[in-house]
Amino acid sequence: MTEMENALGTFLRDRRMRLDPSAFGFAGSRRRTPGLRREEVAQRANISPTWYTWLEQGRGGAPSADVLNRIARGLMLTEPEREHLFVLGLGRPPEAHYTRSDEVTPRLQRVLDSMPMSPAIIKTSTWDVIAWNNAATKVLTDYGSLPREQRNILRLMFTNSGIKAAQEDWLSVARYVVGAFRADAMRAGAGTEITRLVDELSRLSPEFETLWRDNNVAGRADGFKRLHHRTQGLLELEFSSFAIEGRPDLGMLVYNSASAETSRRIELLVSAD
Repeated sequence: MTEMENALGTFLRDRRMRLDPSAFGFAGSRRRTPGLRREEVAQRANISPTWYTWLEQGRGGAPSADVLNRIARGLMLTEPEREHLFVLGLGRPPEAHYTRSDEVTPRLQRVLDSMPMSPAIIKTSTWDVIAWNNAATKVLTDYGSLPREQRNILRLMFTNSGIKAAQEDWLSVARYVVGAFRADAMRAGAGTEITRLVDELSRLSPEFETLWRDNNVAGRADGFKRLHHRTQGLLELEFSSFAIEGRPDLGMLVYNSASAETSRRIELLVSAD
């Protein structure tokens, strides 16, 4: 069997040979090759040495998700490496398990700040806004003035009268927001977090409860928005959503002016500091 035919075995062997035995307490006897031995990986993964050997040799059939997760932990794989392991072993990525994020790296913040005339935010899979630029503060919402638990797009849309009044067609926007949120949160495996937020908003907003029961799912990643700003009047905006490489739990939402007049008004807002 060639390396191309046994891509899983080749990947496992490559990652095994990159590990330092002494870091795992396996130092001692002389070794002819670098890295951990097969039986040492099997020990760390709590699986049969024979079964692990067969996997590297391309024998024994497809492993289970549980076995792959054990091997991923045993080999200290990163999340992208774990995903690759599942694709090689099962032909699909692993099931999503939601991890709450409360902050971004300085690099990501600099990306936001590099767009001074484009309101931009970074949101979690449950649509908590965890980073924003100055243009977002001036055009959308002053997120920094809100308590952390209130920096959620759904909470703002359904419980903040100012946000609601700013939407030219609030019902259409709200329907899209609920459908897009449902798709994002379910994709991330955030079942518990969804239930908590949905229960809260259903108590606070009959409109949300009705829209949630419609079971609509929105998959569009871009669109058009008309926003009535409290001092600048009508703003016409295009928005686009972007995935963040290496951070499947986060997404970036960027708004750009859709008219010359809107560009002028945003420039006035941003330069008002």
